[in-house]
Amino acid sequence: MTTTDLDRVHLESAAFAVLPSLAETFAGRADGYDRSATFPAEDFTDLFEAGLNAPTAPREYGGLGLGPLHGATHALWSMTKQLAAADLSLARCWEGHTNSQVLIDALGTEAQKARWFAGVVDRGEKWVAWSGEPKAPKPGESQRFGTTVTRKGNGWVVNGSKVFATSATGADWAILLVDPAGPGGARNASSRSSVLMLACELADPSITVDGSWWEPIGMRATVSHLVRFDHTYIPDTQRIGEPGDYLRHEWQTVFIPHYAASFLGAAEAAYGYTLEYVLRQRKGTDPYVQQRVGSMAVAIETGQLWLRHVADLWDSGNRREARIAGSRARHLMEHLALDTVDHCVRACGARSLVKPSPIERIQRDLTFYVRHDNDDHILATIGRAALGEPYDPSFYKP
Repeated sequence: MTTTDLDRVHLESAAFAVLPSLAETFAGRADGYDRSATFPAEDFTDLFEAGLNAPTAPREYGGLGLGPLHGATHALWSMTKQLAAADLSLARCWEGHTNSQVLIDALGTEAQKARWFAGVVDRGEKWVAWSGEPKAPKPGESQRFGTTVTRKGNGWVVNGSKVFATSATGADWAILLVDPAGPGGARNASSRSSVLMLACELADPSITVDGSWWEPIGMRATVSHLVRFDHTYIPDTQRIGEPGDYLRHEWQTVFIPHYAASFLGAAEAAYGYTLEYVLRQRKGTDPYVQQRVGSMAVAIETGQLWLRHVADLWDSGNRREARIAGSRARHLMEHLALDTVDHCVRACGARSLVKPSPIERIQRDLTFYVRHDNDDHILATIGRAALGEPYDPSFYKP
């Protein structure tokens, strides 16, 4: 093992040493954030004070140097999994924060890295990336969503709105994925070469947040509100990478298995709750309960093995296989996690679904979060890849 490897092991062990106690604190706060549908600000403050809020920033900028750009992908996903076990909404906000750092690290200029990583490391600034611009309103919605982006001087002017804007009232900066050719964000972009990534400081007075749109069944503390931009000017110095970089280099595929880590964290929390409940109620000799617990144990171990497998593919540089393997893991983990929560409820009974039981919240959060992508499309994409047919590994378009 080289000196660099030893340094990384020491760094990771130091980071993980404090996580269990922090996660216990976060789990205790989760019910309150869920009931009030507010951003988990105290949790991010604690992560900052523990030196854990810059996990994917390079070590030379004060970060932990974890993630797929640094050969330490499993360590990052393991952190996310622990946070998700405490609070799935917190983990979603964390994902956006850490994934944004990956994009800055990969595509930012030296000046951008120095500026923005210092904000994260020294001042605890929080980041997120927003793309959400659905093509059409759903039944009952009177408004359309989307942004227009026009050139002005040495920068860009953004008008319009985004939805599913995670951490809307908690983040300091957002990477806006916008298309000068018209509304659509990254998912519905007109071409692979047109989408821009613009770093937007959210304190800008031209930006307003509409919290009335966000009334979901779960993931309430992600505060994924509707955000409006009214002639918001963003200079070229805040453009990350070149136009089209996000889709051209398929960055979404780096983040897809990160969802799987959160799903697995929720499943592990449900498994832990079940073991404690069953033993306390002295139901361990019930053969049907034993079968439920056995199924949960196999699901958890399967998820852990898949997470390690995909992380190893990224860290070994096998990106082609890592991209589709990430979708396979994400598909599998959705079903393993949902089944695990169902086994928990059946083994523990209706009381597990009465607040403030964490299972009541986990079930709502997980049911909502796995809708982030359509699993039918994910599975069809996996099939197309296996058959040698053209496929989209980022947004699963036919």
